[in-house]
Amino acid sequence: MPETETSPLPLKKIIAAIIFIAVAIGLSFVVPSVQIAWVTAILLFTIYLFAFEVVDVDVAAISIMVILGLTSLLAPFMGLEKGLVDTSQIFNGFSSNAVISIIAVMIIGAGLDKTGMMSQVATLILKFGGSTEKRIIPIISSTVGIISSFMQNVGAAALFLPVVSRISARSGLPMSRLLMPMGFCAILGGTVTMVGSSPLILLNDLILASNQALPADKQMETWSLFSVTPVGLALVATGILYFVIAGRFVLPSSKGEDGSSLKTTDYFDNIYGVDYEINEVVVPPSSPLVGKCIDDIESDFPVRIVAVDKGDGPRFGAQSMDRSTGIDAGMILGLLADDEIFKHFVMATKVEVKKELDVMTDALTSSKSGIAEVVIAPGSQLIGKTARDLWMRKTYGLSLLAIHRGGETIIREGGGVRDTAFQSGDALVVHTTWHDLARLARDRNFVVVTTEYPHEELRPHKVRCAGIFFGLALFLVLFTDLRLSISLLTGAMGMVLTRVLTIDEAYEAVSWKTVFLLASLIPLGLAVETSGTAAWIADQTLSVLGGVPTWVLQLAIAVLATFFTLVMSNVGATVLLVPLAVNIAIGAGANPAVFALTVAIATSNSFLIPTHQVNALIMGPGGYGVADYMKAGGIMTILFLVVSMLMLNLIF
Repeated sequence: MPETETSPLPLKKIIAAIIFIAVAIGLSFVVPSVQIAWVTAILLFTIYLFAFEVVDVDVAAISIMVILGLTSLLAPFMGLEKGLVDTSQIFNGFSSNAVISIIAVMIIGAGLDKTGMMSQVATLILKFGGSTEKRIIPIISSTVGIISSFMQNVGAAALFLPVVSRISARSGLPMSRLLMPMGFCAILGGTVTMVGSSPLILLNDLILASNQALPADKQMETWSLFSVTPVGLALVATGILYFVIAGRFVLPSSKGEDGSSLKTTDYFDNIYGVDYEINEVVVPPSSPLVGKCIDDIESDFPVRIVAVDKGDGPRFGAQSMDRSTGIDAGMILGLLADDEIFKHFVMATKVEVKKELDVMTDALTSSKSGIAEVVIAPGSQLIGKTARDLWMRKTYGLSLLAIHRGGETIIREGGGVRDTAFQSGDALVVHTTWHDLARLARDRNFVVVTTEYPHEELRPHKVRCAGIFFGLALFLVLFTDLRLSISLLTGAMGMVLTRVLTIDEAYEAVSWKTVFLLASLIPLGLAVETSGTAAWIADQTLSVLGGVPTWVLQLAIAVLATFFTLVMSNVGATVLLVPLAVNIAIGAGANPAVFALTVAIATSNSFLIPTHQVNALIMGPGGYGVADYMKAGGIMTILFLVVSMLMLNLIF
């Protein structure tokens, strides 16, 4: 990323660090013990790392875990009798019920996807929903809501992104009118069951950890799978009704929207302004291109060279050519360019144009290659890098044509698009072979949106096996006393043993970033609880809000959780706030388990800005800007707080 873009950030981080240090020092004079002072300092340090993204969130979480472990060695120098967390418990998070459950849910979701069920879902939606926005939005949103209640919401959104793309192309409805309702309901669907989102999966473990510091008469019961279902269903229904009633006012319209149907053939032209044609040209000895390389040509002209032939057969796809490939007399080039640019290119370079594809016919036929759409996934290792840094054409077989970001399409002349650093949620318009695109579908750095291309990677003959083991996992969760992790792992391993997924595909399905983030933060929650820090903060909060009704305290906790989840991970917010909520509830004479549940639900209230992984995922394909999220998400945030508070108090 250019220096001008990054230079202001260090100054902001330094100023913020000074403020956080000052707050930590100030609190050290008012807290009742040295132990609480150190835990509070580490807590503030964690919030700082998460809020300002000094390092990746998983790196921050692991660092905090290591620091907590080192306190056992440094205790004498810190004024402590022993470490803040017993070293024998520091790695317990990796074997916790919550972490194993999340791993199993990810594998089960990947198994269902591998059978091609999503394509069948798209067909059913179009069959019953037709092409009317007010009919399609409820069907898509409710379906995603149900799916995300049994798998991670970002996984459900990623599964449905190609489905929505297909529906958009077939129905003529722009993606911008469909993706936001789908994404919001994927987040809301995570509140329908206790396995729908990481905070809810984690909640029971946090309750058990809190019980260790509570007297016998204050012990909390853990929540069952469907304890939260009435609240979640009310939230999903609210989201659907919101977009059906107010969608025409809050949802942005695609720039290509004119009331006509968007056909697959002109989809990229209408949405991204990409109208490239494939041409085959021969480089004569007199051409100024002789002696240059592909990089020189693409820097001088806004064209893309997608295949070359030096007389030994066409080279195209990954590992076959790169920007350093030299141009010789007599070489044949396969070019992508719009009509006007191509005419200018021909005049300037004196190349000979073939009337139709000849040597490149087989290589560039629509059955082997074409223009596709892929999205930079949240947590992708490519974020902050450019196509030039990655040697994208050689490494991935992608010729980058355009980047769609924040409602704008970047198509810079002179090849500048290749020097644009990628961001999470960027929609990339690329030319690629279908073989390379199928390979990218297994790469966690990308989410492949284009699905209607000739490829055979799904296993539809495994639908029955996937359904059986998914049903078995649900049966064990609902009707037995087995731990959630064992029940879900039964379904996950069943899919591996019946070859719905290979073991390598199962490993790839797991977001290890999420696993390490969750497992590494559990010791911090334990330290906050056992040190008395949570009880002290709760006492201070009660003294400020003393005398107010219980529901006001509960609302304050929900608002605090909503704010935290906008600036840090929902897992981190849950770990930090559940012990606090439990102690506030006990001090106010309320039900601590309900207050803990309030935190776990409120950390899904992440609609105002695109910091949630789901919102970042749909931002590029939907052409959304931050203003679009603030417009639609602001109202959704208020509705979420009102409905969740009403339902929690009515039911519990």
